[in-house]
Amino acid sequence: MSNETQKPVIGFTCGDINGIGLELIIKTLMDQRILDFCVPVVFANNKCLNFYRKSIPDSNFNCTNINQFSRLNPKQVNIYSVWEEEVTITPGELNETGGKYALKSLEEATKALQEGHIHGLVTAPIHKKNIQSEDFKYSGHTPYFKTFFNVKDVVMFMVAENMRVGLVTEHVTVEEVSKHITKESILSKLQIMQQSLQKDFGIDKPKIAVLGLNPHAGDEGLIGKEEIEIIKPAIKEAKNKALVFGPYSADAFFARGMHEKFDAVLAMYHDQGLIPFKSLAIGEGVNYTAGLPAVRTSPDHGTAFDIAGKGKADHTSFLAATFECINIIHNRMGHADRNRNPLRKISARMLANAVDERIEENEG
Repeated sequence: MSNETQKPVIGFTCGDINGIGLELIIKTLMDQRILDFCVPVVFANNKCLNFYRKSIPDSNFNCTNINQFSRLNPKQVNIYSVWEEEVTITPGELNETGGKYALKSLEEATKALQEGHIHGLVTAPIHKKNIQSEDFKYSGHTPYFKTFFNVKDVVMFMVAENMRVGLVTEHVTVEEVSKHITKESILSKLQIMQQSLQKDFGIDKPKIAVLGLNPHAGDEGLIGKEEIEIIKPAIKEAKNKALVFGPYSADAFFARGMHEKFDAVLAMYHDQGLIPFKSLAIGEGVNYTAGLPAVRTSPDHGTAFDIAGKGKADHTSFLAATFECINIIHNRMGHADRNRNPLRKISARMLANAVDERIEENEG
């Protein structure tokens, strides 16, 4: 990172070009204050961005096209041209084109992240079905990055101002969940979460709560044995190195506000963690891949084909993902003094409201 600017270079993938990804990028980056905090690089194509700019009546999206990172402009949004050919965009349609160019953007951006041309990456939503190919046989971004960076394990870590939730299993069918709940997997996830809370979020002695798998955390073995045979032994062993507590009954845990007493929560499966997270994260939820050597964040939602191309997408979560990416980079570099961090003076929601007001003024 340049000593002159101290601004990290943040990459943005376009996601499915028929979804809301490019609209989210435009709405996030057209507020000039973003340039005070980072140097944005969008891995896409200028013509695709122009297609979606038409539905967003604002003239303050200043960008420059580059084909090499030595020509980055710190005062504008940089568009790194991943493809030159004409692409037919059909907002709201699930087709091969959307997946093909989402993968092109992702591959180029991930390569740039690995090589150090960018310091962090914010990924726009992909559709898990149409991106499948010989080069992408994953259930989502998280396993893709795990494989690309060749790490033993990662955690899908959902973070917001008021809560953090990690998952033992991610995109696994309910039928298969219990097969993946092992003492080893729980210990691995807890170790990654603890290290991330310390290194990425600046919490010296994090407290982590662990949820049970079964209703009422098994009711002492009456409703399932996983808590007694797997989860409790894992917690007991983890306590040798971390402040870990549980297992807690998932239904009562969030309803009683118990998540507020911990720095993070480890849920056993996708919906157990994400339903309360999305309900309580006040629209600013971020998906962070903990355990990678690099920093990757994303919004906590999907492609939203139903509103694609209509200028209706709410970019609050995408803006929060951008801020979180920058904050984690600074924390990793030792810039963890949050009282001096200007990002904390402008919240994601404040910037989102400011952009929305500008759009309404132009429409009026």
